[in-house]
Amino acid sequence: MTTLRDFQAEIQQAQSRALTKQRAQGATVETNVDWRSADRATTSAGGSLQSQTVDATSSVEEDDILNFLLGGDYESARNSLASLLTRQRGEYIFRIGVRSPTSTLFSGEPLDNASGWTGVSLTEDHIGNAILGVEKVVEEIGAKVSVLFRADGLHPRAAILLRLPPLDIALTPEVRCAVVGNVDSGKSTTLGVLTRGTLDDGRGRARVALFRHKHELETGRTSSVGMEILGFTASGIPVLPGRIEGQGPGTVRIDRLGWEDIAAQSAKIISFSDLAGHERYLKTTLYGLTSGAPSCVILMVGGNAGFIGMSKEHLAITLALNVPVIVCVTKIDMTPPNVLSETLKQVTKVLKSPGCRKTPVLVKSTEIVIELAQIFAQNKICPIFKLSNVTGEGLDYLRTFLNLLPPSEHDSEAFAVDQPLEYSITEVWSVPYVGTVVNGILNSGRVKTGDAILFGPDANGHFQSTVIRSMQRKRADVFSAEAGQCVSLALKRVKRVSVRKGMVIVHKSDAPPGATRRFEGQVLVLYHNTTMQPNYQAMLHCGAVRQTVRIVSLDHPQGVLRTGDRATVEFEFISRPEFIKVGMKLLFREGKTKGLGVITRLLG
Repeated sequence: MTTLRDFQAEIQQAQSRALTKQRAQGATVETNVDWRSADRATTSAGGSLQSQTVDATSSVEEDDILNFLLGGDYESARNSLASLLTRQRGEYIFRIGVRSPTSTLFSGEPLDNASGWTGVSLTEDHIGNAILGVEKVVEEIGAKVSVLFRADGLHPRAAILLRLPPLDIALTPEVRCAVVGNVDSGKSTTLGVLTRGTLDDGRGRARVALFRHKHELETGRTSSVGMEILGFTASGIPVLPGRIEGQGPGTVRIDRLGWEDIAAQSAKIISFSDLAGHERYLKTTLYGLTSGAPSCVILMVGGNAGFIGMSKEHLAITLALNVPVIVCVTKIDMTPPNVLSETLKQVTKVLKSPGCRKTPVLVKSTEIVIELAQIFAQNKICPIFKLSNVTGEGLDYLRTFLNLLPPSEHDSEAFAVDQPLEYSITEVWSVPYVGTVVNGILNSGRVKTGDAILFGPDANGHFQSTVIRSMQRKRADVFSAEAGQCVSLALKRVKRVSVRKGMVIVHKSDAPPGATRRFEGQVLVLYHNTTMQPNYQAMLHCGAVRQTVRIVSLDHPQGVLRTGDRATVEFEFISRPEFIKVGMKLLFREGKTKGLGVITRLLG
């Protein structure tokens, strides 16, 4: 029986082989690219949560820069810092003094007598002078400095954030996070407090502004994929909308700053997908996880209720999709200490179980936050935050953590700028006086206003041509976008009924892409209560594609599939052909049945 971890490793290898082949066939040469785009396309150091690597020379450069600063050679320090920031795409955490042993730091044990300290030992005065020197030289290159952490005493040390402001909104880095959890675990309330800056009243007042439909206000349950953003300035300060207090106890506060204003003031944007927690809306939650390409999943667990209901289902799906996960234990202000302790033990036990194999780390200090933000994904670490939306406890740690996460579009393995345009449509609207507007993610390539494009496939597998009338990012007008970014496109003279979720947009060419009705994939059945055989139907999620498929045939000695079985399966879309590619990850479900796989062959 194939284990999930082994199968995920094989999926990664299959995706890598398919990606290499596709990029070799579709590589294009781009010129006159700004330093951010060029570096993103050609360098794999830094970047995404999935593929972040550490620049081996950074620590050596830090020592050289400190020597320059303490020796008064500010010109050499400025040049070295400018080079470092350029390679790190405009953002870098600069450490001064010794570095804590992470094993002791993450365990929560006292650091004073711990062994394993690394780096150059400096006095408190030297650290203070170094911080002043960094502030002086980075101001000359246009960057901003914020002191994240400083500790004096036996082991003086500090960490400061260096960040270059983006030239415009089109270049503002973005981190996409999906928020999941059981009903009443505090998802919408936490997002309301994080993005609006005011604490909750204990009765869910903070979440009201996030609801999009009348029935959500009536029931208090999220049923759709809600989007919220949190901006940070170049100095690391959250950009929060102003508010007007209403007349009366039930009046909702009114935001003064819109998305476009927040984006204009931000040097980094965190985009949250507030997904439904009720079992009835699991299909919507699954679509948000597969189509939104999140860099991480934030799993909310109510401190008073524990790890129950859909929380386990959402964690299982997140692990199957191999997305890094963060756990937030909410409502700690109203939870008795013994109940909270039991909840934390339960969460820790689940994360350490053979099915998860994560290393849980309880966040207790800013120093832990700084270390976790850079390494938690590739080291299978799961940060645990304890939050209170009423008292505000733990929220500063979570904001700092989000501020330090590597941007989603910097994942050069998933998003290639030098490839032909491919844009996945995840939302469709009809906007008065504008026309049909689509929202989605650029999987590859670049696009700009006025480009002639093709969108499809339709029910017959055909693509239609149109022109991009205008473009917005976080509701602010932009004129271009590139791989990894989430943008909205207004399509010229296109009817709303002609476009649907799951379609793709490509550049207009003599050879339009093909649509596929039948395909083959390697699958692993995660759970099925009986047997799965030909003609079995299930809902397939593959990127932005969501459609019912039928099993045409399967290659297994017994001729049927049970829980834990792996086989080569031929699928057929029931309603219409779709645009899919070899190497794409797929997830299919029907009731409690779940299966994971990867597309290996397109059959036409």
